Amino acid sequence: MKKISLMLVTIVLFLFLVASCHGRLVPKDDIQTVKDFEVPETFDESKDIQITFWAKNDTNKIQQEIFNKAVDAFEGLYPNVHITVVQYSDYTNIYSDVITNISTNTTPNASIAYPDHVATYMEGNNVIVPLDALMEDEKYGLGGSALKFNSVKKEEIQPKFLSECLIQDRYCILPFMRSSEALYVNKSYLEENGFSIPEVFTWEYIWEVSEYAKKKAEAEQKIMIPLIYKSTDNMFIQLCKQNDFDYTTSKGKVLFLSDEVSQMLLDLVPPIENGYFDTFKRVSYPGNYFNKGQCIFAIDSTAGATWLGSKAPLIDIPASELVDFETIVTTIPQVNPKNPQMISQGPSMCLFYKEDPQEVLATWLFMQYLLTFETQMSFSKTEGYLPVTRTVVDSKEFQEYLKNEAEYEVKRMATKLIIDNIDHTFVTPVFNGSSLCRSASGYLIEAMFNKKFRDAASIKELFSLVDKRYKLSTYEKS
Repeated sequence: MKKISLMLVTIVLFLFLVASCHGRLVPKDDIQTVKDFEVPETFDESKDIQITFWAKNDTNKIQQEIFNKAVDAFEGLYPNVHITVVQYSDYTNIYSDVITNISTNTTPNASIAYPDHVATYMEGNNVIVPLDALMEDEKYGLGGSALKFNSVKKEEIQPKFLSECLIQDRYCILPFMRSSEALYVNKSYLEENGFSIPEVFTWEYIWEVSEYAKKKAEAEQKIMIPLIYKSTDNMFIQLCKQNDFDYTTSKGKVLFLSDEVSQMLLDLVPPIENGYFDTFKRVSYPGNYFNKGQCIFAIDSTAGATWLGSKAPLIDIPASELVDFETIVTTIPQVNPKNPQMISQGPSMCLFYKEDPQEVLATWLFMQYLLTFETQMSFSKTEGYLPVTRTVVDSKEFQEYLKNEAEYEVKRMATKLIIDNIDHTFVTPVFNGSSLCRSASGYLIEAMFNKKFRDAASIKELFSLVDKRYKLSTYEKS
C-alpha cells in the first residue's frame, strides 16, 4: 500500500551548516567516492521491497495526486514493491535533509534534485549511483526488454536535457521536467500607456517603462514596483551569461568576482535607487503585486505560471484587489536581443546507493516509470513545465493541450516559451560547491540594495565578504 506524507520541513541553519560544511560535503581523499553499479541479472519479484521517494511539488495538490497515481500504477505492475512518497514544497529543504541524512546513512532511495545538489552528494562515500550502466542495460535499462511498462528509450529524451545530467562525465541524474525563467508582462498597461510591444524585451526597455510607471504612480499616489524578480541567483547568472562574463569553471574556480561584474552590479544602482525593481526576498512573491496591477513585469519560473495573471487559477488574492489585464509571457530581459540567453532548470531525479542491489534496481524502475507518457503528460499540464521526452512533446495529445483554450493561457504560453527557446537555454558548471556559488550570486544582487555598496571600492569589499562567507576560493579541484 502506498504511503503518502506531506512534509514541510524547517531545518535549523546551525545544524545544516554543521552537517554540510557551509553547503558542501568534504570529500575523503583516501576513498573512492563513487563506484559503478552492477545491475542484477534478474529483478527478484518474490522479495518485498520498501522504497522511499522524496518528491517536490509546487504546493499543488494535483501534482501530489499525479505522484500518487504513478505509485498505484507501478505497484500494480510490481506488487512486491511498496513506495512511500514524501512530499516537499521546496528544493532547498530536500537538499538540506539529504545532506543531513548522508551523515547517518539514512538517505531516501531516490529524490527530486538539482544537478548542483547531486554534485555535492557525490562527495560523500558511495552516496549516488551513477546511472550509465542502468540506462544501457538491455533488460532493465531505458526501453529495456524485461520491463512491464512502456519505458522511454534514451534517444526519446530531449538530448539537451539529457546532457545536463552529466556530472564528472557520468549520468548521475535523470531529467524529470524542465522549466526556465520567463518575463510575465502586463500587456494592457503597456498598450494603454502608449508603449509598443517588442519582439524581445531588453533591459533598456524595462528601465524606460519603469521610469514612466514609477512617476505616474507617484503622481497618482499609487503603489508601483515596476519589476519584481523572484530569483536573484538566476538574475545574476543570466546577466553574466548575457554579457559574456565568466562565471565559474567546471572544476570550481570562481570567476565572477571580477571588475566586469563589479560594473554590472553598479549599473543596477540607478534602477534600485529610483525604485524601478525589487526582489522576492525583499518584498513578496511577484504575483502578489503583478496580479493587482502594482507591478508591470514579473520574472519568475515558467513553473510559476498558474500563480501569475489576473485570472490565475492558483491566485490567492481577494477578488476586490485584482485588476483585469492581458498577460503575455516572453523571454527574460536581454542585453543582446539577437542572441537571447535564458537558464535551463527544473526537477531531475537522483538514485542513492543501498546495500541491497535489488532495492536499487526497484527504485530505478520506478524512476523510469515517472518518465512514461501518462505521468509526463499529466505533470506538465499542472504548470509551465515541459516534458523531457520528445515522445510526449511531439504527440498529438500534447500539441492539442497547447492549443486548448480551456487550459489557462498563461500556463500554455510559458510552456511554449521553453519549446521555442531550447537552443537559447544554458546551464552553469556543476561541482561540489556550485550550489553555494548560486547562493553567493543572489547575495550579490541583494547586497546592492544596501546603500553601503554603491561604488567600486565598496564592491571590492563586498566581493571579499562574499568570498569569505561562501568560501569561494576553496572550490577548485586540480
